[in-house]
Amino acid sequence: MTPFTRVTALACPLAMANIDTDQLIPARFMRRTRKEGYGPVLLHDLRFAEDGTPRTDFALNRPEYAGAGFLVARRNFGSGSSREAAVYALADYGIRAVIAPSLGDIFAQNAVNNGLLPVRLDEEAVENLIASLTAQPAVITIDLQAMRIEAAGRALPFSIDPVWRTKLLNGWDDLDLTQSHATEIRAFMAKDAQSRPWMAPDRGG
Repeated sequence: MTPFTRVTALACPLAMANIDTDQLIPARFMRRTRKEGYGPVLLHDLRFAEDGTPRTDFALNRPEYAGAGFLVARRNFGSGSSREAAVYALADYGIRAVIAPSLGDIFAQNAVNNGLLPVRLDEEAVENLIASLTAQPAVITIDLQAMRIEAAGRALPFSIDPVWRTKLLNGWDDLDLTQSHATEIRAFMAKDAQSRPWMAPDRGG
């Protein structure tokens, strides 16, 4: 995965609460392969009318937010089922981070494991950011090293689980994180083999 250190991108405001994983990727599109890409069907039923035409009033369809790399939404983003495809859809669309007052726990874990940063800010900060971006589309910077958002001349600090931060900064998934401790693991196994030799499997048949 691409490490997330300091990323600057256009931010798109989604002035909606409770955007769940079924809205992020409707179930009928779950049969798509990752190779096909989930980006085109991200938020499909909100972005498109029944006849397939784009809804011009939906933020992601507006030309001033084309190519957005960040989403700013209201509370409870990513709630609902645990489908990892919801994160695939965001990542395939080009979204690197989601900023909201609260996010679904499983969604946030899936996001980190796919290189997407989940940022929690208090509701007042989020509402101010949504209002600012709605009035004037803007590029903002998220600095994960410093754990702050730089927007409109303001610095907005945020906190994140230190393990998640380590994974994102290095572009690691869970296996990469485990492998980063390979030296310690080998040392433990060698010591344990000496102190408890009877624990080793009998390979003599």
